Amino acid sequence: MNQQVILQVSELTKKVKFLLESELNTIWLCGEISNFIAASSGHWYLSLKDSKSHVKCAMFKSNNRRVNIKPRNGQQVLVRAKVSLYEPRGDFQLIIEMMDDAGDGLLRQQFEQLKQRLNVQGYFAEQNKQVIPTDIDTVGIITSATGAAVKDILATIKRRNPLVNIIIYPCLVQGELAKHEIAGQIKMASQRNECQVLIIGRGGGSLEDLWPFNEEIVVEAIYHSHIPTISAVGHEIDVSLSDYAADIRAATPTAAAELVSLDNTKIQYSLQQLSKRLHQSIMRIVFDKCHQKKSLQDRLYRTHPEKKLQADQQKVDDLSMRLSQASANYLSFAKAQQKHLSHRLSRLLPSSSIKTQQQTNEQLKQRLKLAVKRTLQVKQQRFVHTIEQLQLVSPLATISRGYSVVRSSQGRIIKKLEQVNVGELINIQVNDGNIEAKIINKNKKT
Repeated sequence: MNQQVILQVSELTKKVKFLLESELNTIWLCGEISNFIAASSGHWYLSLKDSKSHVKCAMFKSNNRRVNIKPRNGQQVLVRAKVSLYEPRGDFQLIIEMMDDAGDGLLRQQFEQLKQRLNVQGYFAEQNKQVIPTDIDTVGIITSATGAAVKDILATIKRRNPLVNIIIYPCLVQGELAKHEIAGQIKMASQRNECQVLIIGRGGGSLEDLWPFNEEIVVEAIYHSHIPTISAVGHEIDVSLSDYAADIRAATPTAAAELVSLDNTKIQYSLQQLSKRLHQSIMRIVFDKCHQKKSLQDRLYRTHPEKKLQADQQKVDDLSMRLSQASANYLSFAKAQQKHLSHRLSRLLPSSSIKTQQQTNEQLKQRLKLAVKRTLQVKQQRFVHTIEQLQLVSPLATISRGYSVVRSSQGRIIKKLEQVNVGELINIQVNDGNIEAKIINKNKKT
């Protein structure tokens, strides 16, 4: 038989933990918070659940201090987490790295997912991007005709290069219908081919307000445009998928206007080309370094002492909560025991015992009276019965019926003639007295 490998429990949990952390890596999860605990160490412990299941989670203070929301039970959140295992109990858990409200969080998740998918399809590839021409005499602007963005673009171009012609392709830049109008205007401008560059954008706003510029239909329209495109969506901190798809991304609509109104000189052209090449080189280096950094971070995460420290801190928090629960249980038991002993003591107090004995004595006294009374009645009945029996056998009763008792002068009862002599005095007892007599004759029966 093959020799079987026998593991210790701790070895098993360590292997399972390694498999979970190395295979599943980072995941996104949406769920409802329950059993939320903010430990004194600064770490958070909670469960994420839906209608069918729940999973335990931990978020260490190094991560939760970057959270912009205040978690509460019942709140729907989106989290990015690593799958792990709490070795002391063998519990499957998630180590949360990022947490956000489910609304904005889902938009960001959709943003990242669509970004990755479109990037794989080549929509953001540098080699597919067009060069912005240096001699620009006509600029197309795809934005709201009444917004602040178009006013800033017009004012900037007029100030820097009044000779540039401007064609406005008006469209909605917010709401459900905006994506169709933006994509439609890009396609129409590409078909007309009236301008040398297109500026696509709007002013600042929330992620939801800027969402039309993250729609796939808009990204596809920008990618397929024959006219070089400049994305100018929101403020400098706002990033949309249109920025990635466009040939150039401008920080603001004003910055886009400055790009298309530069002086047409060879030096500027060279600088632009060099800048683009430098940007591409930097992006490649940044991409490689980011990939390398992520790989090193993953390795560091599995081996860094901080991870062990966090696990130990989680264990301390767990033991602390168990100790608190045990103390509460012991205190509850002690109170119940004290109540039980007090009840027993109250039953053993002299006053209580005396009262009980008094009640017992009173009961015994009543029982004694009844017993004496019954005994006296029985004795009386026996006495009467005995008297009646004595009456039946008493000589006096016989005498009362006409019989008499004859005694000699010495007091002996005379039963036979030979007991007396003629001339001897005798005593005869009758019912009402005694008779003194003298024997003058005696005869035997013949």
